[in-house]
Amino acid sequence: MQAPQQLIVGTRGSALALVQADMTEKLLAKAFPNTEIIRNVIVTTGDRRTDVPLAEVAKVEGVLDKGVFTKELEIALENGEIDLAVHSLKDVPTVLPEGFEIVSVLERAPANDIIITKSTGGLDALKQGATVATSSVRRQKMLLHMRPDLKLIDIRGNVPTRLRKLAENPDLDGIILAEAGLVRLGYDALGEMKTAAGAVFGAMIEPAQFLPAAGQGAVGIEVRKGDDVTAECVRAICHEQTFTRVIAEREFLRLLDGGCHTPVGVATQLFGDSLLMEAIVFPEGEGGGAPLQAEVSGKASDPIKTAGILFNSLSIEE
Repeated sequence: MQAPQQLIVGTRGSALALVQADMTEKLLAKAFPNTEIIRNVIVTTGDRRTDVPLAEVAKVEGVLDKGVFTKELEIALENGEIDLAVHSLKDVPTVLPEGFEIVSVLERAPANDIIITKSTGGLDALKQGATVATSSVRRQKMLLHMRPDLKLIDIRGNVPTRLRKLAENPDLDGIILAEAGLVRLGYDALGEMKTAAGAVFGAMIEPAQFLPAAGQGAVGIEVRKGDDVTAECVRAICHEQTFTRVIAEREFLRLLDGGCHTPVGVATQLFGDSLLMEAIVFPEGEGGGAPLQAEVSGKASDPIKTAGILFNSLSIEE
């Protein structure tokens, strides 16, 4: 292919977003050494509205669910201000607006969730009635399923900010963060992490019980439909095994008609030609109720079909 003279990469401005943009830019520069790679940092609605809980941002701003972290990047794509947008894939709506597509992903980091506390011991060491902060409805539901005694509150801010808030707040006992973000920012996710307000300590929550969000740990690259040159460039850096897994996870979420505030966890693993999928879906709303759980396997060559098998196995009523 004829490589373009330049590619403009769009990204949010958080510390993690900039690391993920840098990862993308380095891969593109290696694949296309004669192409100039330019970065355009864009402030999204989700970054701007830190004054309200994340679950309320879309309602307040009139933005489509996960679009709080993608809308402005897609406007920039549409206007030709950028050629590609780099996202944390778990922040991307499962159904994109007309005219855009995710055509590539980078190699996935660990998809687990980490509980971070002020002393070692993880979730089991938290006292009865401890206060844990997370902005994720999925994490809130799974935490209460495992530890109904916990008090859960909302928290906003980037990764370093949340770590500092935990260390300095005497009324806060723990927070939940994705292992992928911690690792990419250079933290010891399963050990001691230093902040300006003191040290905090990370421990994994049992992955078999605490399933991640669809696409968690993956970096997705979005382009304009019809921009074949850019699409071909970013496909050249795609990690195919990760792409297979996230296609299945996002299709399952689409079948649920779910977004970033749908309390569902979904995990995938590849074993040769087989794709293993498992999911847990909690009832929405304030009421309780037992979650639905299922595990299936299918062909790795057809992740869409495997996602459909998983969805049907849950027998979810409309």
